[in-house]
Amino acid sequence: MRTPGIRMDPILIQAAIAAALSFAHLHDLAAAAGQAGWKAWAYPISVDLLLVAAWRRLRSGTAKAAGWCWFIVALAASLGANVATAGLLDLGHVPAWLRILVAGWPAVAFLGGTLLAHGTPDRDQAPVPEQDETTEPRITPTAPELPVADPQPATLPAATPVPPALVALARKVADDHRTRTGSDIDTPTLRTRLGVPLPLAEAIAAQLV
Repeated sequence: MRTPGIRMDPILIQAAIAAALSFAHLHDLAAAAGQAGWKAWAYPISVDLLLVAAWRRLRSGTAKAAGWCWFIVALAASLGANVATAGLLDLGHVPAWLRILVAGWPAVAFLGGTLLAHGTPDRDQAPVPEQDETTEPRITPTAPELPVADPQPATLPAATPVPPALVALARKVADDHRTRTGSDIDTPTLRTRLGVPLPLAEAIAAQLV
């Protein structure tokens, strides 16, 4: 099976050449400012990473103000190194202010990278869901109302059976009460005298009338 060849993109080649030149200029400027060894190689990496992080924040569409701020800072550092190493600056005698800027760059890059990585997105950029006007409103089905049944009439309690002997005894008690008081005996008194439950006393009193 034939493997397709790798297509060389002129734009990628141009980007690689520009990145290499910028990388070299930043390295030369850092080395001239007193950052020797691996430190001089770390400076161009720091500048390029901050530039890429700021560009990604701009592409994401959130917190664009912070993205533009740090993109301009990283771009100024890269362009400044390119211009400074173009013969306008004596790299053998770097001024003190430039040494201070180069020495303070790590703190600036760390702050910018942290803010870009953990910054809060703009609230105004949050997508707002659009309402579809063609969508019909959803109607929540409700249970049909059932007819209210007429209340059943209360069932009257069945009459309590009263033994005839108990009725005769109750009649004697009622007569004795009328003789002593001159009035008919009431149900609570009859219940107390006979010692029977209230329903039974009411049934007895009904038969005494």
